Amino acid sequence: MAMLGDAPLLAIIPAADLARAKNFYTETLGLKLKEESAQDLTFECGGTEFGLYETPSAGQAAHTLASFKVADLDGEMAALRERGVVFEEYDLPGLKTVNGVAEAEGMRAAWFKDSEGNILCVNERTTT
Repeated sequence: MAMLGDAPLLAIIPAADLARAKNFYTETLGLKLKEESAQDLTFECGGTEFGLYETPSAGQAAHTLASFKVADLDGEMAALRERGVVFEEYDLPGLKTVNGVAEAEGMRAAWFKDSEGNILCVNERTTT
């Protein structure tokens, strides 16, 4: 019997405009496009893969859809800002950002929206 625990998991992110999303993920984020069809895109990122597919319901999730684990949050944020990425500011119970960064025990994180309005995160562990 097949077990899902042995199967690779491919996260899928919605895009209202696949061409616009392709440009954002390749040019703005600098990710490697692995496969492309008329309906979807597959990117390689840090030894894993994720997909984008075209749907009119993109950008409707009010939560983080994907998080990039980085070694240098400040460096990544500076590079992304140079490419036009704007980081979100939050002031919620349990989550407050300062200059785009939230800090909690063991981690620092920042959130931004992709070209489709999806919320993405970059985060750095501060303890091992």
